Amino acid sequence: MKKLFIFIVITFVIICIAIVSILLIEKNKPIYYAEDFGIETVKSHIDKDEDGIDDYTDILQGAKAEAERKPTYKSAYYSGGYPPDTEGVCTDVIWRALRDAGYTLKDMVNEDIEKNVSAYPRVEGKPDPNIDFRRVPNLKVYFERNHISLTTDLSKIEEWQPGDIVVFGSSHIGIISDKRNKKGIPYLLHNGGQPNREEDILEIYNKFEPITGHYRIKE
Repeated sequence: MKKLFIFIVITFVIICIAIVSILLIEKNKPIYYAEDFGIETVKSHIDKDEDGIDDYTDILQGAKAEAERKPTYKSAYYSGGYPPDTEGVCTDVIWRALRDAGYTLKDMVNEDIEKNVSAYPRVEGKPDPNIDFRRVPNLKVYFERNHISLTTDLSKIEEWQPGDIVVFGSSHIGIISDKRNKKGIPYLLHNGGQPNREEDILEIYNKFEPITGHYRIKE
């Protein structure tokens, strides 16, 4: 029993050291931006909420604010649809970021579902406005139908722009950051319950759950 306890303690310490090491490496890693690669940052011609900031930049800033808040990862059903600001999952990063640009994603998704319910397999003919806009498969269909579809090839670094939306498989979603790694591949703003919500993980994540969608809000 004593040996088992010692083994558990040692394992826990090793895991803690590994986590701290990863966080320190991430913190001290050089950060690059579009201009470092001669890439022009795309700006929207629209300022929907009329705050003096273009929509793409607004979406980026909204995603960064969500990353700073670090809401507890909690998957649950909420009456009215919206979880409290202290809770959320990957899809909540999206509607909160768009909200900061003046968009109400819940209404936009639900309206498209009402008019085209057969296009949404995840809805299964029974729309639920309280949860449909928080499901990755539904968001993939919505963005595919209504906004700009872009490359899923990470080697085309100039086509990955801050504020873009990226879908992995049918279970995860995030927003492209303005930060980039040494290869020019952008960081990802997302919520998977991890300590750092803005991280250089796009390429790694793509290996385990391939990117199936890359979108930009239509002007």
